[in-house]
Amino acid sequence: MRDDTPDLHDADVARWSPLDSDGWYAARNATTALRDALVRAGMDRDFPYLRADLNAFGHGLVELGRVSPETAEHLAELLRFALATGAGESTEAKPSTDECKGRN
Repeated sequence: MRDDTPDLHDADVARWSPLDSDGWYAARNATTALRDALVRAGMDRDFPYLRADLNAFGHGLVELGRVSPETAEHLAELLRFALATGAGESTEAKPSTDECKGRN
């Protein structure tokens, strides 16, 4: 009986493409969503290194890159505002690490 599984020695591993990976598309879609939100917040120029990527295992990653302290403060302010106004209430909130420490 013939085995139709390609032999690794016969396969051209140089033909692998990130476009064949679900991780790549997940990272790209998340990066696009984040980019759109940053544009709406007027922060599109504050994340010059924002990009989709894959690690060596093919897991999708979103690279935010380095940002200025002012950008980090602005982002923290936006997140605090979103949390205070109940944005994202459809997902179950997890306790912060400070809250978990207080329970012990």
